[in-house]
Amino acid sequence: MTAPWHVSDSLAHRYAAGSAPETDAWSLEKHVESCRSCASRVSEAVRAGTAGAALASVRTELLTLLGSPPPLPGAEAAAPGRHGASGSRAGRRGAAASEPLGRWARLCWAAGPALRGAWVVAVALVLGGAFALAYGAGFRGARNWLLAVSPLLPLAGVAVSYGRRADPLYEITAATPSGGLRLLLVRTAAVLSVCLPLLTAGGALLPPIAGFPGAAAWLLPGLALTLAALVLGSFVGCRTAATTLGGGWALAVVGPLFGSPGAGATGVARYVAGPAVQGTWAVAALVCAALLALRRRSFDHLETNS
Repeated sequence: MTAPWHVSDSLAHRYAAGSAPETDAWSLEKHVESCRSCASRVSEAVRAGTAGAALASVRTELLTLLGSPPPLPGAEAAAPGRHGASGSRAGRRGAAASEPLGRWARLCWAAGPALRGAWVVAVALVLGGAFALAYGAGFRGARNWLLAVSPLLPLAGVAVSYGRRADPLYEITAATPSGGLRLLLVRTAAVLSVCLPLLTAGGALLPPIAGFPGAAAWLLPGLALTLAALVLGSFVGCRTAATTLGGGWALAVVGPLFGSPGAGATGVARYVAGPAVQGTWAVAALVCAALLALRRRSFDHLETNS
C-alpha cells in the first residue's frame, strides 16, 4: 500500500516564497483542501514569509469590505476553558456560516474587475440603445449595429479584467500558482458568459432584415478576436492588445455605419456572414488558441507594458 502523501516543510516554504514548480504548487493546493494538518503547515509558512503581512492586510480589507469583521488578535489561539465544548460547537457554526461569505469573496475575486465595474453597465447600455433604435425610433438596421459592436464588448471586458492597471491585486495574484493564464482564462470565461447570451438573445429580439446576418453571426468573430487579444496580450499586455484589435475592428466595421447606414450594413455582412467567412473565423480561433497554449508561460511574469 502506498503511504499517504503530505506537504513537507521544504515544499511549504518554497510555495510561500513562490519558488515551487507549478505542478508541485497545484498538487499542494489540491491536497490542502482535504488535509487540515498540511493546510496549517502551509499557512504558517506563508505567515512567516515576506508575503504574510501583505496577505493579512488584504484579507482584513476584504473581510471589512464584505461586512465581516476580521478576528481579534489571539482569538484563534484562545484555549478552551470550562465551556470549551460549547465554544467549539459555536466556532463550527460560525465557520459554517462564514463559508458562503468566503466562497462569494473567492468568486468575486476570480470573476475579475470587469463583472464588478462599469463594463456590465456598458453591455446593458449597448442593448438598451439597440432596442431604443429599433422600437423607439423605428430604425430597421439596429440588429446590424448590434452585430458590428458586439465583438468589441468582450475585448473591453478582457482589457479591464487583467493586468497591473486593471486589477489592484494584480501583483499578488500573478505571483501565485492560481494567477497567470489560469486566472486570465477564468476571467475571460466570466466575460464571455455575460456577453454571449445577452447580446445574442438581444439581437434575436430585434427586427430582422431579409438577406442580412442572424443574431448569432457575431459569435465566432467575437471569440476569435478575444483569443487574439489574449495572444497579443502575452507580448504587450491585455489592455494594449484589446485596444489595438478593437480599434482595428471599429475602423473596418463600425466606422462605415456612420457614413452610410446601407453600405455599412453590407460591410457588416461581409465580415460576419456566410459559411466561408464563419469558417475563416473558426480557423482563426483555433490558431489563436494554439498560440495561446504556446505562450502560456509568458503570463507567469508581471506585465510591464500595460
